[in-house]
Order: sequence, then C-alpha cells, then structure tokens
Amino acid sequence: MRKPIIAGNWKMNKTLAEAQSFAEAVKNAVPSNDVVDSVIGSPALFLAPLAWNLKDSQVQLSAQNCYWENSGAFTGENSPAAIADLGVQYVIIGHSERREYFHETDEDINKKAKAIFANNMTPIFCCGESLETYEAGKTAEWIEGQITNGLVGLTNEQVSSMVIAYEPIWAIGTGKSADANIADEICGVVRSTVEKLYGKEVSEAVRIQYGGSVKPENIAEYMAKENVDGALVGGASLEADSFLALLDAVK
Repeated sequence: MRKPIIAGNWKMNKTLAEAQSFAEAVKNAVPSNDVVDSVIGSPALFLAPLAWNLKDSQVQLSAQNCYWENSGAFTGENSPAAIADLGVQYVIIGHSERREYFHETDEDINKKAKAIFANNMTPIFCCGESLETYEAGKTAEWIEGQITNGLVGLTNEQVSSMVIAYEPIWAIGTGKSADANIADEICGVVRSTVEKLYGKEVSEAVRIQYGGSVKPENIAEYMAKENVDGALVGGASLEADSFLALLDAVK
C-alpha cells in the first residue's frame, strides 16, 4: 500500500510569528510518519526557522517553488541546493498559479524536477485543467500532456518516489471541488499515463494527491478512492486545528 501524504500549501500567507505559532501547535500532535506523511508547504522566507523548530518532529517541510540551477545570477530565485541544505524534504512545482501568473512551462517544470532530485529532495508535481478544458471534455488529454512533458528524462526510481498532485484549476480556492469519483477518475488518468511511460510497477508506486477545496469534512471521501493517496490542501491547511483534523481523518 502507498503511504498517504497530506501537504498544506500556505501560498503567500502568514507572518513569521504566525508560521512559528502554527509549528508549535502541530509539531507534537501530528500522527507518526509511519502512518501518514504530514507536510507544510511554507513560503521560502520561513523555511529556515521552521526547519529548526520542526527538526525533531514528524512534520516535514516543502518549499513552494525553486529554480533549476543551484547558483548563479538569478536575482530573486531560490536555489534548490540552499533549500535542501535547510533539511527541506519536498518542493512543490508546476502549481497552476505558477503556470498561469508566472508563465511557467512544462519544460521549466521538468528542469526543476531534475534539480530537486539532484539535491535529494522530492518534487510534488502539480497538474490540472481549466474549467474550459474540463467542460470541453479534454481533461484526460490535457493531463496526459502535462505528465508526459513534465517527466521527460526522469528515471523509473525517481518517478516511483515522487508525488503528483492533480488540482483542477476550477476547484482551487473557489469552494467548488471535483467530487470523489471525478478525482479518482482523473488521478487514474495520471496513474495510467505513468504506466504508459514507465510501466506498471512505477505507476503502482507513485503517490497521487487530489487538491481543490479539500476540507476536514470531505477528505475521507477522497481518501477512500483507489487512486487518491493524499491531498494538497490550501485554505484548510492555514489553521493548526484544521490541518490536524485533515490528518486525523486519514490516519
């Protein structure tokens, strides 16, 4: 069985004091990571102090983005080597907000995935379609393209160990959500695409999250589905009580 993974994506929220208060509230309260991986996706500004605060806890850290070079004249970017040096375990890449607002391409995301693996971290690779694509019945085609282009050149071992997050753009921060059956169907498309590219063993190993208006009240419905191994959660991960409730519903 694949171990569940619940990752909170704080996006551009919280002050340092608020981030540290959250860490204090959850660090001794999350389930064992033998049961479920508990991940906080923090703004880059807070990764260093959070890493110190959480170093002896079961909580793992994720950056929300990185560049694909370890160093150089790239003002304002964050080095994957520097992020890894803090003890961060994951990096979110390909989020729809990065694709839409900052014009990131599949090629950019592919280069980031390779840089993350080169620095011994794990990508949380996001994919998802717009409402227009969904209503046109082209979701499967769109997702297959993002996965195929984004995983170019990765090894079987790398893909087996990564996390892929399906987040329909129309369900992010809108209060709408793909129901559990739709989420399972499209996560199944992700898994079948990985199988086409890397074989059945890899497709059965890779963990696939659903994201999009996931809450403590509905997470169990998603987690009961065969192809859903966890959730990438936005708003419901911002409060410690809600984050812990998400984990309690999974363990």
